[in-house]
Amino acid sequence: MVNVVGLGYIGLPTALMLASHGIRVIGTDYNAQLVKTLNQGKTTFKEEGLDELFQEAMKAGIKFSNQYQSTDMYIISVPTPYDEVSKKVDATYVEKAVEAVLSVCPKGAIIVVESTISPGTINRHVRPLVLQKGYEIGKDIHLVHAPERIIPGNMVYELVHNSRTIGADDKEIGEKVKKVYSSFCEGEIVVTDIRTAEMTKVVENTFRDINIAYANELAKICRSDNMDVYEIIRIANKHPRVNILQPGPGVGGHCISVDPWFLVGDYPGLANIILAARKINDSMPEFVLGRIHDIMQERGMTDVGRVGLYGLTYKENVDDMRESPTLQMLESMEKHLCGHLVKVYDPYITRDVVPNQYHDLDAFLKDIDLIVLLVGHDEIKANMDKLRGKVILDTRKICEIEGTYRL
Repeated sequence: MVNVVGLGYIGLPTALMLASHGIRVIGTDYNAQLVKTLNQGKTTFKEEGLDELFQEAMKAGIKFSNQYQSTDMYIISVPTPYDEVSKKVDATYVEKAVEAVLSVCPKGAIIVVESTISPGTINRHVRPLVLQKGYEIGKDIHLVHAPERIIPGNMVYELVHNSRTIGADDKEIGEKVKKVYSSFCEGEIVVTDIRTAEMTKVVENTFRDINIAYANELAKICRSDNMDVYEIIRIANKHPRVNILQPGPGVGGHCISVDPWFLVGDYPGLANIILAARKINDSMPEFVLGRIHDIMQERGMTDVGRVGLYGLTYKENVDDMRESPTLQMLESMEKHLCGHLVKVYDPYITRDVVPNQYHDLDAFLKDIDLIVLLVGHDEIKANMDKLRGKVILDTRKICEIEGTYRL
């Protein structure tokens, strides 16, 4: 039996996938309401294919509890934020989960940390906890790191098809864990050591962050000299060894916007390109605000209350707002005492989270003159004709209406 600890965006799909492929699973989370919702047969967030997978797992006998279980394998999938000042990983949630597991686990148990962590986190934060409990690592307790590699909006597919990395002290233990993940994972599963597994996941997301930062810096350069960054990137990408991503309003989510800071915090003075990329991407919400200001001046618009921000999530077709560029923009606008004036709408966010939030597209459009497209949800792509007559700032290059402004 596997006890999956942490039933959020990563832990829940992983638990469901294991259960639906013949592994006995109990999911544990400290959030009593979350566990209650799951036991009532309802999922806790929107994700393509998740409800169907949930039903399969329920039929297979998956259980949910607030209590940690006594079993031979644990998969810990809890949040790993970073300290805003030091930029180092905050391993508090991982530490608490490991401590709870050690209080109930039998000798010989395998503890798999699936949460994304910075290189050396298991050595610095997890091994000491095991030793303090009097366990011998490699005999009484086996430690493994198996970082997730999935993205909201395509989780179910990527859980099955993406390759994975299993980092373990002992290759035989790594192969045991590989066998469990192989129950559903069709991608290549590489077994390596823990430090390599920790570093690999952070490096993957950091590479993407740097690529996005390059695109965003190009957007700023081209804007300063009245050039079309999208056309330049399109032509440059015809080179067989060039693949520049598209610029955007910022980088959100809990991976690309967070993981690079782990390297900056752990390797100060060495992670220079990484730090520069983070600063560029973090500056984009302010850059978009500057574009809004310039467009309003050009159009003779003075009423900020007639400006509408489309999209609250960090990416299209999900309900995940973590590190959302829109929320960063609103926070910045509040500093200028105007964040409470703009209108906001997102079809995936059904609860009120910000002032002047709408829950109907038509009502939202009726009350605005300038719309800022911050997220490329399918809904807005299917309703582009409704934007005709509006002033449009498209930060995602999804609108082809003549006269549309872009980054």
